[in-house]
Amino acid sequence: MQNLKHVNIITLKDYYYTNSIKKKEKRKYLNVVMDYIPNTVHKYMKFYYRNNEQLPNLLIKLYSYQLCRSLAYLHSKLICHRDLKPQNLLIDTKTHALKLCDFGSAKKLIDGQRSVAYICSRFYRAPELILGSTNYTTHIDLWSLGCIIAEMILGYPLFSGQSSVDQLVRIIQVLGTPTKEQMKIMNPNYADVKFPDVKPKDLKKVTIYKLDNCLYKYVHIYIYIYL
Repeated sequence: MQNLKHVNIITLKDYYYTNSIKKKEKRKYLNVVMDYIPNTVHKYMKFYYRNNEQLPNLLIKLYSYQLCRSLAYLHSKLICHRDLKPQNLLIDTKTHALKLCDFGSAKKLIDGQRSVAYICSRFYRAPELILGSTNYTTHIDLWSLGCIIAEMILGYPLFSGQSSVDQLVRIIQVLGTPTKEQMKIMNPNYADVKFPDVKPKDLKKVTIYKLDNCLYKYVHIYIYIYL
């Protein structure tokens, strides 16, 4: 965070350590000092959704543009945020300036170096992470970006799985069955796994897409068997 200087990324002003004793165990805590920004994209979405309204298109475009700028900067430094979600997008209530925050899961990715697969909040987790890939790239942030933009349009998460398998089911429900080549790229260990043939939905109509319960249950059971 000390090395990050961008208008759409939260500024680290200072940091200090404190000690605490809990249950006779001494613990050391890192405290970070940042700008006070009272709102988030998540709070804005909830406000409009509770009033049966959609987040205004102008704000969707504005927040999406600023988030893309922050990611372009991060990725140019080979840094992957790995926990993008509406709660981590701070919003200035006066100017609607967006600041990306929470770098607790961020990492500088190095070619050939493995990274933990169990990362990123489930609703925004890329398929390769769900499939256990440890050689992913900054593209996993772009998946999260797409999920966030869709959520701003819908008012609720596009893929809201109750488990990792359930998350994969919901992704296939909308985007269709991944090809063998796509599976190989995501994780070679799953290249030969066969999923039910599900056709992709028209993304232009995804906002009015209704889940087919029969198809959902079928895909769900199928993935459980093969994974």
